[in-house]
Amino acid sequence: MRITSVDIFSASLPLKVPFRIAIGVTIDSKSLFIRVHTDAGLYGMGEANVLTPVVGETPETALASATFLAKLLVGADPLDVEGLVDRMRRAMPTQSTTRSAFDMALWDIVGKAANMPLYAVLGGRRRTIATDNTVGLEAPEVMAERASDFVARGFTAIKVKLGTDLATDIERVRLVRAAVGPSIAIRVDANQGWSRVTARQALTAIAPFGPQYCEQPVAAWDIEGLADIRRTSPIPIMADEALFDERDAIALVRRQAADYFNIKLAKSGGISIALRINAIAEADGIACMVGCMTECRLGLSAALHFASARTNVAFADLDGGDMLKDDPVTGGFGYGPGGEMQPTDAPGLGVDLDAGFIATLPVVTVN
Repeated sequence: MRITSVDIFSASLPLKVPFRIAIGVTIDSKSLFIRVHTDAGLYGMGEANVLTPVVGETPETALASATFLAKLLVGADPLDVEGLVDRMRRAMPTQSTTRSAFDMALWDIVGKAANMPLYAVLGGRRRTIATDNTVGLEAPEVMAERASDFVARGFTAIKVKLGTDLATDIERVRLVRAAVGPSIAIRVDANQGWSRVTARQALTAIAPFGPQYCEQPVAAWDIEGLADIRRTSPIPIMADEALFDERDAIALVRRQAADYFNIKLAKSGGISIALRINAIAEADGIACMVGCMTECRLGLSAALHFASARTNVAFADLDGGDMLKDDPVTGGFGYGPGGEMQPTDAPGLGVDLDAGFIATLPVVTVN
């Protein structure tokens, strides 16, 4: 089997409401969709959802990078996933989000060629995964109301964005806990927004409200600070922006800097490197979460298959599709009671883009 061509589609998907975090605001979700064709009549789909403040890519650079990577892959064997992932990584080592779309598409082809769902190709089973739903940065009263709305819809875990001033962040957690009650899991995420001093103060102050963990309390580059905070924190610490690939995972393990890892395919470069990160984490006794940007259910399905196949993935934050006004995906999963999801048992990722939607998108084809 050989790759014959690659289609690259650019899309802007409006959100229901603006999504604010400590390092920026998203109004429209920016994605590249990749369709890799083969001479066997099979094609694979992937999504690169660009969050510039985290990954450093923009929609424009992602399109240029995708065009370059497509030229590398045309003529290659799509079943050689490891080889092609390493080839792309050597060619464009910092373009992890763009590479993630190609990685997804290759795994989609592998599953279709084997006539197996991707979770089975990866050696796992079809598990039920429960995602949280995220409350972006707003006034504390607004965040409490949104959290209450998510609970009314059946979600059993709420992620609360923090990372501004200390007093307001404490009030956010206090009001959300009061709104959702004692039985709902609360997870907090500062998105690098605190200094070391503020992080220590905040973690101590919000501990009585019972957060399960806090994601990335300090800057991504400050691994020593993260380790120092973890040693004294009353709340478990999860690494997110400090963790892109398996090399970061090793550095975090060596410094004992995190209790949990947040693996996002858009950061890792796709499923292949996500598997390596999880293996390192599992070997050190660190449970993982599978997270997302603001992908539609195409990219989220790839993450869900990965999570279903690896029991060390203990948490899920795959709510991106629920943030969109319209999700242009056919097939895949839905958000069930309690935020429960299951990957499809169709071959590969088991998802595609709606034909009417994709016909409206600008496309670059590389032969």
